[in-house]
Amino acid sequence: MARYTDESRERVRDAVDFEELVGSRTELRRAGAQRLQGLCPFHDERTPSFGIDPVDKLYYCFGCGAGGDVFKFVMETEGLDFAGALESLADRFGVELAREYEDPRAAERRERQTRLLGLLERTAAYYVRVLWESAEAEGARAYLTGRGLDEATLREFRIGYAPSAWDRVLLASRRAGYSEAELLAAGLASRGRSGGVYDRFRARIMFPLADEKGRVRGFGARAVRDSQQPKYLNSSEGDLFHKGTYVYAHDLARAAAAKAGAVVLTEGYTDVIALHQAGVRNAVGLMGTALTGEQANKLRQLAPSVLLCLDADRAGREAMMRAAQLVGGSGLRVVPLPAGGDPADFVAGQGPDAMRELLDRAVPFARFEVERALEYGDLSSAEGRDQVLGAVAPVIRPLPAGIVRDELVRLVADRLGMGESLVNETLRGEAPRANGAAAAGREPRRPFPPPETGVDHQEKTERLFLARCLAVTEHGRQALEAADIDDLFVSDLTRRAAHYLRAHLEHPGQDLPAGDDALARLVAELVIRTGDLDSDREALELERLQLDKLRLDRRIADARRAGEPVGELAAERQRVHDGIRHRLV
Repeated sequence: MARYTDESRERVRDAVDFEELVGSRTELRRAGAQRLQGLCPFHDERTPSFGIDPVDKLYYCFGCGAGGDVFKFVMETEGLDFAGALESLADRFGVELAREYEDPRAAERRERQTRLLGLLERTAAYYVRVLWESAEAEGARAYLTGRGLDEATLREFRIGYAPSAWDRVLLASRRAGYSEAELLAAGLASRGRSGGVYDRFRARIMFPLADEKGRVRGFGARAVRDSQQPKYLNSSEGDLFHKGTYVYAHDLARAAAAKAGAVVLTEGYTDVIALHQAGVRNAVGLMGTALTGEQANKLRQLAPSVLLCLDADRAGREAMMRAAQLVGGSGLRVVPLPAGGDPADFVAGQGPDAMRELLDRAVPFARFEVERALEYGDLSSAEGRDQVLGAVAPVIRPLPAGIVRDELVRLVADRLGMGESLVNETLRGEAPRANGAAAAGREPRRPFPPPETGVDHQEKTERLFLARCLAVTEHGRQALEAADIDDLFVSDLTRRAAHYLRAHLEHPGQDLPAGDDALARLVAELVIRTGDLDSDREALELERLQLDKLRLDRRIADARRAGEPVGELAAERQRVHDGIRHRLV
């Protein structure tokens, strides 16, 4: 398996502008000589509990427990594994990576994938040239401009046109040195019944489907003529392309979604393009399929809030329910599109300003579901009102106590002609479901583990001692070098952190072992915590004495259990206790 050298990893870490990287996800403000803070990008909060050290390039949130180094930050915000995060940062900050030994078969697979991606990129560029330079593509250009899309935006999305001839891509790719097998693997060619190979896409508008890095993985192709079937044709499923894995325009919307804290989800390709042209740069789209779990993960990585801007028809409502089940959370909102309309048509007819106003009027998914149940339910009979009440109960019941829940209870009570107390009594009639998403019936997802609330006094003291070592680096190094870490520390995690910091106290963000998330998170927490600590040598010594006292308490307890004398240990404990009391006076 391929592995990048440690030297490569450290070159990437050194090259990263961590303040810029994190600042694209949340607004940061100075909170000390070497610390910045802001609202946590991993959970909803109103008061900042998230901090970064831009020099050591570590982050930690005291609210949800998220923490780690530059690579962990990219892994969690962009849904990448370690190698993917390393590659992404290397590409972003212009660092060349060196590989260690790679299994020949793995190297062969990597080279094959690189060639196929290159084939898709050159084919996408070819389709763009055909769209804008070919007389045959006049109808395609007319269709796109008729939907209100301009050339600059279409070029940004690399929209193209596949000519009607059966072998244009086939012949051009052969001349460039690609084989029939590679064309088939890339989804650009199909094999006929007679065994011959021909272009898969012909006489169609081509929408490149890219991953989060902007690499073309496949195409969505729209028919130009009414007689063409199917209307939409995707690349075949293969090693490079799985339509349920990606969301359309992920790469183009990522920065805007991070800045806005919200991502707008639409159904069609032209909807996304129209919204981007209208200035809604945080819009993405489904790839011609029902929302999948992998796509839901991509949405959560883009932003904490998801605005469902789906067609106002039956299919759109079903897509909303699917999104509620998979995305969930309080950040899910619905954009109230007019009945029968889609985002592209709305922008073309009403203009960009009206579209932005509509997005601003997005309502929480729970309210949308309640209002829909009231609108379509039979309110004229007692039986009908009971059915409506039964429909809204699982939507309202999981909501926490607060303004949103109270408003929905009042709305239901007013429309059904009931007292609020009776509605609340009905809601209490069944045990609440675990999910905060309407009708989802699933355990809500946590992007990160919660903070360790079970840390005992011993471990708290161990952590504070290590934080003091970081705050007073020179004396901290002396204290760690003099300490018998294995005897002084009880917690395995803080013991490992102490051994690590003994060798990396000046640059704790360097050489963090890949894969040890617990250690990285603790080191990050300690580094960020030092921003609240003074460079106080006496405070460091006090924490060392506290640890020593706890060590002696353990040894005295062990000696008593074994029936051994404890006089010398007790005298030593008294000397340590006197030292603590002296410093506290």
